[in-house]
Amino acid sequence: MASRNPKFHGRVEGAAAHCAVPGCPNPGEFRAPLTRPTFDGPGEYLWLCLDHVREHNARYNFFAGMSTEEIEAAQAPMAGWERSARTFAHVGGADPAPAWSDFKDPLDAIAARFAARPAGAPARSRFTGEETRALSVLGLGEDAELHGVRQRYSELVRRYHPDRNGGDRRHEGKLRNVIDAWQTLKKAAAFA
Repeated sequence: MASRNPKFHGRVEGAAAHCAVPGCPNPGEFRAPLTRPTFDGPGEYLWLCLDHVREHNARYNFFAGMSTEEIEAAQAPMAGWERSARTFAHVGGADPAPAWSDFKDPLDAIAARFAARPAGAPARSRFTGEETRALSVLGLGEDAELHGVRQRYSELVRRYHPDRNGGDRRHEGKLRNVIDAWQTLKKAAAFA
């Protein structure tokens, strides 16, 4: 019989002299969790023999001690992804990445992104003048990302559309401006 790859069986040779179960003479070669892992480390655990770690794993319940709401939140398809990530645009004073098609050598494109600006010179905008005006129509700044633009567009369409505001047509001009702004921004090179 071929031996298993020792790297993936979970056994830690010589980890503990004895299994943590009282009266068990076998060596404790497998880690069994007592608490959930935390940001600071793997949590508390016991060293058990093979038979006892199998018993432990058979009765281990990750959801023990959680409320119904906590269990549902942990089981949600997007659990753990709700935190927003910071944007990486303009990090370290760099301008947005240039269009790769403008360069034959990728290293030239990278160098162009970090080209030196005169001291005190403002950073170049990611957006054209028309795109900046479109952002202004939506009430957004230069740090906007496409997802945020889309959300703001949807919000304003719901606010100004006559079907959503009881047939009030006084806001049709604003609605047209919002739609035009979205048409401009969804094609912006800054979001490519």
